[in-house]
Parts: sequence; C-alpha cells; structure tokens
Amino acid sequence: MYNPPFEITNKMLNLVSKISENVEKINFQINQETKVHLRRNSKIKSIHSSLKIEANSLSLNQINDVINGKLVIGDRREIQEVKNAYEAYNKLSDINPYKINDLNEIHLIMTKHLIEQAGKFRNSEVGVFEGDRCIFMAPSHTNVSRLMNDLFKWLNKEKDNIHPLILSSIFHYEFVFIHPYADGNGRMARLWHTAILCKWKPIFEFIPIESEIEKYQNEYYKAISKCHVNGNSNIFIEFMLTQINMALENIINSSVVNNYLSEYELRLLNCMEFNTPYTLIKLMEMLNLKSKETFRKNYLHPLMEKGIVEMTIPDKPKSKNQRYIRNN
Repeated sequence: MYNPPFEITNKMLNLVSKISENVEKINFQINQETKVHLRRNSKIKSIHSSLKIEANSLSLNQINDVINGKLVIGDRREIQEVKNAYEAYNKLSDINPYKINDLNEIHLIMTKHLIEQAGKFRNSEVGVFEGDRCIFMAPSHTNVSRLMNDLFKWLNKEKDNIHPLILSSIFHYEFVFIHPYADGNGRMARLWHTAILCKWKPIFEFIPIESEIEKYQNEYYKAISKCHVNGNSNIFIEFMLTQINMALENIINSSVVNNYLSEYELRLLNCMEFNTPYTLIKLMEMLNLKSKETFRKNYLHPLMEKGIVEMTIPDKPKSKNQRYIRNN
C-alpha cells in the first residue's frame, strides 16, 4: 500500500503546539452566541475565498446575495458554483472525512450541473498548464481509483498515530497530486482539509482557513510545486500549518471575540452582510424594532463604539444619505 512520503520537522511541531494553544484560547474566550455568528460568517468567507482561488469572479456581497436567494447578475456557472459550495459546506459537520463514499457524495454536490462526471473519478488525463506549457501532469486516470483507495486506507490507518493537523495537510497535498476528479479538485481538497480538522476540534467549522490560503495563493501553489519536485509534502505541511495558525490568531485578535458582544449586538451583526450599507430604518425593520432610541442604545451605538460598524458619512452623522456598514 502506498504511504505518502513526509518527515516531521521541528517547525511542524512548533506550529502544532501554537495552533493547539490558540484553539483552546478561542474555546475559552467565546460564548455560544459568538460561535453561531462566527460559523455563519466563516462559511461565507470560506466559499468566497475557495471559489476565488479557482477564478470565480463573484464578490463577497454577490455571494451573500446568491446564498440569500436574491437576484444576482453574473455568469451562470459561477452562480451555480456558489450554490453548490454553500450546500456542500452546510454538510460539513455531517461528513465522515475517513470514508471515500462521503468524498464522492460531496463532490457530486460541489459540481452538480457543472460537469458530467460529478461524484465520479475522472476517466481521462489531466494536467496543470501555465499558458501553453504543462507544468504538472497528474497520474493516469487508470490509476486514480487505486491511488484514492490507498490514500483512504492510509488515512484510516494513521488517523490515531499522526496529529490531525499534520494528517489533514498530508491528505490535502496527496489529493491535489492525484487530482482524482475532472474538475473541483482544489475546492474539494480545501473542504476536506477542514472536514478532517472539524473531527478533531469542531471549532474549525468557523475558522475560514480558505481565506488565509487565498491571501497567499501564489505561495500555496509554489509550496505544492516544490513538493512535486522534492518528492514529499514537508513544505506544504509547514505552509498549511502556518496559514491555520494565522487564521486562528485573526479570530483571537478580532473585535468580535475581544469585545464579548451582547445578544443585541450579535443579533444586529447577523442581519448585516459585510461591506453592505444599510439605512437605520432598514436595520430596524430587519430586527422588527419600533423604537429608534432602543435601537441606537442597545444595538447600533455599542457596535460603533467598538469599531465594528461605521457610518458611511462620519462627518455628517445626521445626513439623510447616512448609511451604516459592517467592517468586521
């Protein structure tokens, strides 16, 4: 049986230790209401970032609108990608990441109405091209089924021996190397990475690791390429552990966590999409509130004081064109 080549380095061990500490910090710092808030926002950010890596041009606001059932003018395929990804990420907590059947079922959801081979391994050769030059040729399609079965056998054999942070990173790299599907490999690799981590610590359901990868997209692909050359996944494991730790630190340092938001503040934030301007009346309507004084005192002003919500025209607070925007 194939065993993915890798070595445990001191850098990996140090990062695993830091990540474990940060996970415990987050579990200690945030209450259930904040978790619900973070889970929802993480899902939207993860979908936006993972699709953006694959050249989907829809903005965060457009993705919000698609998810909320609003009309969005855009490429039909890109809109379908969002709908599929949202359905797939909604099943994150139900996935058994150690079952190959679950993998195919989620791929079917992720690529339905997009490719003919949704939920099935590819039956043709694929390569990664830079212009007209092929920079990586995936294993032959005749070997894909065997390689994927070997990968899952290894995953199940080692899940109690290798730390989940390292195990998930190795799987991510090996999955990308095998490139088992005709399309959707990157999206599936990133989602499955998160699924493995969620089995270890459920808190990863609302840690948008994909957002950190998207910020360092060039480095992500460079790490994969170097591993192809080196013949092991060491560089990619270290890269992914670094991104996961950064994602956790961003959560720890965020005002949503540090300010221990009240139930009122969280209710308002859950109504507001990122970078979308709202009138005061609209926000009150969404919360079913009648009193402006109550709304300002309990909902709006506390969030403005914490810098989470801002005015679009701060120099003219009473302007009839005033809108409120969420930036965190």
